Amino acid sequence: MTNFEPKILGILCNLCSYTGADLAGTARMKYPANMRSVRVMCSGRVDPGFIFDALRAGADGVLICGCHPGDCHYKRGNYAAQNRALLLAAMLEQFGIEKQRFRLDWVSAGEGERFARVVSEMYDGVAALGKLALHDPARAGGAKSEVRA
Repeated sequence: MTNFEPKILGILCNLCSYTGADLAGTARMKYPANMRSVRVMCSGRVDPGFIFDALRAGADGVLICGCHPGDCHYKRGNYAAQNRALLLAAMLEQFGIEKQRFRLDWVSAGEGERFARVVSEMYDGVAALGKLALHDPARAGGAKSEVRA
């Protein structure tokens, strides 16, 4: 499993975290390139179903980044995200998905270095877990993980 490169979906709020990611990129800070970013207007807009959809579609981990508590441009969006994240983490565990595959963190527009660190930590944590059992028939007990409509 030394060649395993986890696929991470990053869901970033537009006004803080996405700008922090841009700062990390323009400053050429080093962090894993295995994260694909999706920009949302607010972390409070992220429906828990998005996380389940991402994991089912092939992501090995999901990172949500929003404004720091008290700094949300939409007043209370990040508090809503935080409340949902607590429930979501418990749900993931009940489905047998390690809680380290999901993370909610706060990154402001001026924290490019923090963004790079958070992504690196997420990458390292998911890499240590290995491929999500849902996508790895050997870990899922030989069950086929394909979902058909």
